[in-house]
Amino acid sequence: MFIDQVTITVQAGDGGNGCCSFRREKYVPLGGPDGGDGGKGGNVVLEADSNLTTLIDLRYQKNYQAEHGKAGRGQQMTGKSGQDLVIRLPPGTLVKDADSGELLADLKESHQQFSGVGGGDGGRGNYRFKSSTQRAPKRFETGWPGEKRKLFLELKLLADVGIIGFPNAGKSTLISKISNARPKIADYPFTTLVPNLGVVRLEEGTSFVAADIPGIIEGAHEGKGLGHQFLKHIERTRLLLHLIDFSDPDQEALLSRYHKLQAELKNFSPALSQKPQILVATKADDPQSQKNFHDLSASMVELNPAVFLISSLSGEGIQDLLWKIKEGIVKEEPSEDEVITRLYGEQET
Repeated sequence: MFIDQVTITVQAGDGGNGCCSFRREKYVPLGGPDGGDGGKGGNVVLEADSNLTTLIDLRYQKNYQAEHGKAGRGQQMTGKSGQDLVIRLPPGTLVKDADSGELLADLKESHQQFSGVGGGDGGRGNYRFKSSTQRAPKRFETGWPGEKRKLFLELKLLADVGIIGFPNAGKSTLISKISNARPKIADYPFTTLVPNLGVVRLEEGTSFVAADIPGIIEGAHEGKGLGHQFLKHIERTRLLLHLIDFSDPDQEALLSRYHKLQAELKNFSPALSQKPQILVATKADDPQSQKNFHDLSASMVELNPAVFLISSLSGEGIQDLLWKIKEGIVKEEPSEDEVITRLYGEQET
């Protein structure tokens, strides 16, 4: 199950109480106070883990409590500090304050950490209050409470290329053809209900991550359909593939779909609509697609000079498309090891 938004409450550990104690040793007159300090409470730490791709592990547990610090003891012994609680999240997770909406951290890199709440300090023991005028203090401090906070976690996938298009445009078929992703594929719309990530390998040492974004329909930016839930997942991509099913005999409808999807991107985020795009006409194995592409090629080039006709079934045009994608992201192209680490973790690089 793909979960990309959760709200949790994190509570750091309380500090341990200081100790009130006096030395009682044979042959040691006037032993005096020797109560130790309490231990510090544990922190709650959020850490990006590249082995995770969803927030589902946090869906059912809403409250997280770090360990409390231990109380101090005699002989000036400080109590043991509470152990930190580490909550692991997929890379690309935004950490926000649930009440104010303030962005606290953006965990983009694997092993990147953010201390959500800090543990309370331990109280001082009575040894700390000894002075020339206070030889036998019975004063000590209780531990300070740990911080508590409600956090809103929002996952935005980390991918180089986002594959977009209206339902039944062939997005899932394409990503299954060019990568290791295996989404559900059928001859009816809305077969894909969650984003799919796949690693695309062009040649040795050259790879990129593609994301198939499902469910976009007209009005998605207003909350219609499933698309509004997933449009945010292409905000981090460097390049968009806009797929259009060219097997429709209504040529005016083909151009209309292009403009409608571009409007959805712009209404959702103006910055998103400015991302570099490649326009892809799909289902080239259908004679109607060939005819439409021939008739509309001039109009399509005016909309976007980077236009390709492909068939995920026969493989026609796909290799040329992949090299064009590489050209579009080459300025910031990650290595193959970086791509695999982003998806699967360091153990498989």
